[in-house]
Amino acid sequence: MFQEFKKFALKGNVMDMAVGVVIGAAFGKIVSSFVSDIIMPPIGVLTGGVDFSNLAITLKKASETTAAITLNYGLFINSVVNFVIIAFSIFIVVKQINKLKKKEEAKPKETPEDIVLLREIRDSLKK
Repeated sequence: MFQEFKKFALKGNVMDMAVGVVIGAAFGKIVSSFVSDIIMPPIGVLTGGVDFSNLAITLKKASETTAAITLNYGLFINSVVNFVIIAFSIFIVVKQINKLKKKEEAKPKETPEDIVLLREIRDSLKK
């Protein structure tokens, strides 16, 4: 069983997927920081200094024994903005990769030297 697991875990596509997950997690942290630290403060200034993360509706006020129950729609707005920026970033990356693939496909492929020689021989024989 250990040998089967080792064979599965060391397959190329599993390792590629693991690297992708790690890079994706790091990219997610970068984008989250970008949204919360760079994008949201100017939006807060434009909206009169409103900090979206503090926006909430209190459904039940706190008492001595229980905490307040709140509907934190500001955090939801932050998450939506975060998602839109991540989705747009991934769209741009995929678009650039597709653009590079099209350029690679459009390149004329060099004919191997042996094929060129065979064509020359063929043409000489026709003459």
